[in-house]
Amino acid sequence: MVTPVVQFCVIYQFRVRSGEESRFVRAWEDLTLAIREHCGGLGSRLHKADDGWWLAYAQWPDRQTWEQAQARTAPVHPDAQQRMAAAIEGRRPPILLTSHADLLSLTAASAPSQD
Repeated sequence: MVTPVVQFCVIYQFRVRSGEESRFVRAWEDLTLAIREHCGGLGSRLHKADDGWWLAYAQWPDRQTWEQAQARTAPVHPDAQQRMAAAIEGRRPPILLTSHADLLSLTAASAPSQD
């Protein structure tokens, strides 16, 4: 399998309503899989910071592919987007990142979650 070159990443930040964490995670998973399948995204990792904010680190082959996904007029997975929106009480603007070096180990992705 050829590993795609990641040239563009986005960090999304969410404040999730108390008691809605499981709903949020399931909706995020469904939406991320749909984006990967239909929009050219390379996937994402979801993290919870010590301050309570949830951060998703999404990888894309390039900025143009991400911009095309953002410009879609029809939702890629309306149900997941609705469930995710209902679980979120706040969000910060996305942080856009252009990759310059990548030393992330691919084997680390298969390690058990520490959450």
